[in-house]
Parts: sequence; structure tokens; C-alpha cells
Amino acid sequence: MNELPPVEPRMPRASEREEMLAGKLYNPADPELVALRDKAADLCTRFNATSRADHATRNAILDELLPGHGKGLDVLGPIFFDYGCNTTIGERVFANFNFTVLDCNPVTIGDDVLFGPNVSLLPPMHPLRWQDRNVRQAPDGSMYDYEYGKPIVIGSNCWFGGNVTVIGGVTIGEGCVIGAGSVVTRDIPPHTVAVGNPARPIKEITDKDASALQYYAQ
Repeated sequence: MNELPPVEPRMPRASEREEMLAGKLYNPADPELVALRDKAADLCTRFNATSRADHATRNAILDELLPGHGKGLDVLGPIFFDYGCNTTIGERVFANFNFTVLDCNPVTIGDDVLFGPNVSLLPPMHPLRWQDRNVRQAPDGSMYDYEYGKPIVIGSNCWFGGNVTVIGGVTIGEGCVIGAGSVVTRDIPPHTVAVGNPARPIKEITDKDASALQYYAQ
């Protein structure tokens, strides 16, 4: 079998930013994308260096980094976003320490979502063959590679335990609980507890799980 040559994106094409958001192969070394990532990195650095008591400054930074966020966003930090502008966040969302969102493709988060520490939302994808994945050199001597992304959608009223990783292309339904240390590689139906690597549903959440019926509320 003849070896296929390294992949090259189809032509003609839109801007690299448009190709990226459409889930197509794109060049992340594109100057527009580099500038957007640099801006987001600077905003994250400023947020992470600001005292937690300085609510006004921290909120102003979040407004600039995440123009698509709703009311009541509560983020402890440190935070790490690739772009920020590609993430939409609902109201009353809480994110604990080390919240990482590599939003090269749209990330949509509903209302009243709780993220434990070290949660990562990871839309970026790389080709499987090394011939397509490896960094290459442009005629001007600069280095680049080709990547693509898949969206992440998280419904309202979800809770993510610590050290959860969500891979691109996943939709998590409303009212889910994702157990600590889970790696979510496939869709999770609404009102489900899912745990493991890869994360699998283990139970449906029902009125039998009401706190008033549990030992800790007695």
C-alpha cells in the first residue's frame, strides 16, 4: 500500500479563525489566532495575579476575557483559556482552582454549573497519523502544525468533581454529576451520575436521591 502524503487543507478556504470554529483543519500559527491567544493569556495572567479581595478588578478582567458569560460568575483561579471569546457561560456558574478551557471550538456551559478543582475542557484535536500531526516548516522558516476542534456542550445544573477532563465533541445533559477523576469521551444523558475513564453512566438521579432522604441530612 502506498503511503499517503501529509494532509494539506482543502482550497479555497476561509480565514484560519473561521476554519477553526467550523471544526476544520486550521493553522494555529496564523497571526490573528496568535494575537487572540496572547490577549487571552495576558488576561488570565492578570486575573491570576489579582487579589481575590479585589472583586472589581477581577470581574472587569472576566468581562473582557469572557464576553459571553452570564450573571453571578464565580471563579477562584488560577484560570487558563486559549481564547475566552469562544466560550459561552450561563448564570451562577462556579469554577474552583485551575479551571482550563482550550476553546479553539465553541464551549457552551449552562446555568448553575459547579466545576471542582483542576477541571479541563478540551476541544482541540490532532490528526492520528504522525505524518499529518507533526510540526512542519513554512517557506518563510516559521514552524506550524494542523489541528482541528470539536465543540463541548454542558447543560444546566451539572456538578463536576475534581480533576475531570472533558474531550471535544461531548454533550453532557442537564443535571449530571461527573465523578472526580473522570475522563468524559462520549455524550452523557441528562440527570445521570457518570464516573471513570472513560466516563460511563452508573445511575440515574431521581427523587430518591433528595437530600432530605439521606443520612447526612438527618
